[in-house]
Amino acid sequence: MFEIGVGEKLPDRGAIISIISEIRRIVFPGFFGDENTAYVNLSHFAGNTLAGIYESLYKQIKVAISYDSRGESLEGIDSKAGELTKQFIEELPNIQQLIYKDVEAELQGDPAASSKEEIIFCYPGIYAISVYRIAHVLYKLNIPFIPRIMAEYAHGKTGIDINPGATIGEYFFIDHGTGIVIGETTTIGNNVKIYQGVTLGALSTMKGQALSGVKRHPTIEDNVVIYANTTILGGETVVGHDSVVAGNTFVTESIPAGSKVSAYVPELKLRRRES
Repeated sequence: MFEIGVGEKLPDRGAIISIISEIRRIVFPGFFGDENTAYVNLSHFAGNTLAGIYESLYKQIKVAISYDSRGESLEGIDSKAGELTKQFIEELPNIQQLIYKDVEAELQGDPAASSKEEIIFCYPGIYAISVYRIAHVLYKLNIPFIPRIMAEYAHGKTGIDINPGATIGEYFFIDHGTGIVIGETTTIGNNVKIYQGVTLGALSTMKGQALSGVKRHPTIEDNVVIYANTTILGGETVVGHDSVVAGNTFVTESIPAGSKVSAYVPELKLRRRES
């Protein structure tokens, strides 16, 4: 049976979900919460909100590294948690700029989008990408538990599974989104657009933990479009820049730059419907 030791504690999932919400209030001032930006001092709002994020995140990071670094002194854990939290807070402006570029990519890529406001409020793709941008920074800081808790919350909420370890460039556009899977060692360039049901995954293996840290997932270069229900597998698989991969395509080998890739279209048979 799996159980934690006496006196040990794991991060609070509910608190981490609340941290996501608070960060989104900072990233999109006036969009979430009760504030009306016409009447709120934005500097005061940002300062108070950041202070709350720091305190909440510090507590969760401290719990996470305490569990993961059993035997380390309490003083050392306190210092490490404070430094990691500070480093994350310093990255928030960069996170915000990346997310704004993702919103712009959604607007330019989807004729059905009426405004950036609609995208921010309504689109599951931008929600999943936003949470990924947050979780990825925590992942790069080697903080245990918290990045994956965030990613799996977004997965459950949107049906879009982006591992926080994936590396994703600027102006990333997810259209529709349901059923997308992006594995831990995936690398995605700039201006990439993917549709629902796309899997960027690993080839099946029995080696398990022996492959931890090894590149197992594909590389997608700049300006690539991948249409619905396509599967691209393998750490050595590279989709070259400016390529288009058609829907329902299964790819396990590299594609040269500037390619158009499609599978054979099944033959359609038409017959008159009997009355």
